[in-house]
Amino acid sequence: MSSNPELGGQWSPPDLADSQRAEVDLTWRQFGSAASPEEFCRHWLSLQCHMIGEVNDAVAVLQKPGTEAFAPLAFWPEGRRERSHLAAVTERVLREGRGLVQPREGGVEGSTQPHRPEYQIAYPIRLEGQVRGVVALDVAWREESQLQAAMRQLQWGAGWLEVLLRRYADPMEAARLRVRLILQFVSTFLERSGFEDALSALATDVAAQLGCDRVTVGVMYGRDIRIEAVSHTVQFDRNSNLLNATAAAMMEALDQSEAIVYPPEREGPLVVTFAHAELAQISNSGGVATFPLDHGGRQVGAITLERAAGFRFDTPVVELLAGLTAMLGPLIDMRLAQNRSLPAHVAASARDVRDRLVGPHHGNFKVAAFSLAAVAFILFFGTGSYRVTADARIEGETQRALTAPFNGYVRESLRRAGDIVKRGEPLARLDDRDLKLERIRLAAQREQNIKQYREAMAKRDRATARIVSSQIDQVDAQIALADEQLSRAELTAPFDGVVVSGDLSQALGAPLERGQVLFEVATLDAYRVAIQVDERHIADLKLNQHGELVLSSMPSDHFQFVVTKITPVNTAREGRNFFRVEAQLESPAGARLRPGMEGVAKVSVDQRSLISIWTRELANWIRVKLWAWTP
Repeated sequence: MSSNPELGGQWSPPDLADSQRAEVDLTWRQFGSAASPEEFCRHWLSLQCHMIGEVNDAVAVLQKPGTEAFAPLAFWPEGRRERSHLAAVTERVLREGRGLVQPREGGVEGSTQPHRPEYQIAYPIRLEGQVRGVVALDVAWREESQLQAAMRQLQWGAGWLEVLLRRYADPMEAARLRVRLILQFVSTFLERSGFEDALSALATDVAAQLGCDRVTVGVMYGRDIRIEAVSHTVQFDRNSNLLNATAAAMMEALDQSEAIVYPPEREGPLVVTFAHAELAQISNSGGVATFPLDHGGRQVGAITLERAAGFRFDTPVVELLAGLTAMLGPLIDMRLAQNRSLPAHVAASARDVRDRLVGPHHGNFKVAAFSLAAVAFILFFGTGSYRVTADARIEGETQRALTAPFNGYVRESLRRAGDIVKRGEPLARLDDRDLKLERIRLAAQREQNIKQYREAMAKRDRATARIVSSQIDQVDAQIALADEQLSRAELTAPFDGVVVSGDLSQALGAPLERGQVLFEVATLDAYRVAIQVDERHIADLKLNQHGELVLSSMPSDHFQFVVTKITPVNTAREGRNFFRVEAQLESPAGARLRPGMEGVAKVSVDQRSLISIWTRELANWIRVKLWAWTP
């Protein structure tokens, strides 16, 4: 018998007398047409008692739907309602959750064999691992092997009460059970690594759980369907008449995009069922059902189920299969995609894109594809001005540095960085007291040397006169040097301009060293642009190229310039090398410009395609890496 009697299978009754067989046949007919749970249970208990034989008393106790209470639902025989002697064994089985066979205490009134004890047999009715009822029988004495056969018959027959419990269970519980069974099927499919093995295991599990004689799974390849798995078998002939009829039934359901159940359990949409009727006739099936498998509006395959003669597909099973196939479609499509070769992947992707572009729906995809095509067309065929971008700085065309003329100290600071100065205007004064004292000393020494020279001349001492004359010349030179240094003690502006750097107001009295830069002065009427160009772009620059400069302090103004000099001197900054490029402003600078202003310069090189402009750095990086990696 099948593990789920709702879905297939029937007891095979033992040898019975003709009168008993007629009574059993009548009970079977009544059992098949039962309209209520009580009637169903009553006829089932009668069949069990006839099958087991020599039953004195019997009761079936089931849990009420939605509650924790248990209540007797059927008795046998029906005339007597006092079953207190079965209460103890029933409660024990409910408590322990296992079958029980025990001698009955006392005896049965009117028994012809008092020396042989009667037995009580009880078996729990389980649903999803939980005890939902008990069947208890009071039977006459028999051999141990016959007791085991009676218990086995009761165990097999208990499956019908599981069907009853499932039918009249709480709707939420039935839904949970359906979901659990669907997840079990999905787990069976996913835990197999091979695609064909997974389909075969799935078909076998579905056939076993749903009481089907055969379950067949087909997969769509192009416009044709191919049988990939048949339950309970690994090898099969796809060209056999039975599988050809099954494939035709699958195509019948796929062509109509509808699940087909033949014969139908209830009224539904009108569908063509000729192929299903032919399959039922060839396989002598009581019911045939085919469910399409699809994913994202695309047909993936189909699954066909067949039941034995006399058994149809009822509504709960159809609903379960509908939920199962809704999950199997994407999973099978995913496994198919994983098993495709690279050319097949490319072809499938191309077909998918083609269907989205020329087929119905997918409006957003079409708009995105058109936009992408338009952008690609503009990038490859549109041209633009290729410009080299670099940091730039304004410098005076003439810039002079004023340094300390001698070692000394700052006496007075008159100007500092940012001041506008005129030519000859003093900027600072150095302390010249030591120089003046030195000049006085040198002047006194000169007078002394002149006196010595005259004495030597008076004595006609020519040698001494020549030595003293040399000393006088030496002192004259030192005096001239002191006078020159005194003249430089006051630092003056070399021309009209602006003090770019230098502030001695905070260094009054501080010592200075000869050659130390004190001020930098730049002109205000002529400027040049110093551009720091990355070494990756320096090869694109040439003399007389034009460009634009935007300063940080004046972002709305654009200054035109022309490249006048490309120096070979580079400086390292932020891990890169930069070359200095000088440019001349084409238009008058204006009063707002000042040396030291910084901004961004763009030098126009030539006209190129937009894609080459935007991917130039990436292309150059790839070329360098390929050159480095090439042996």
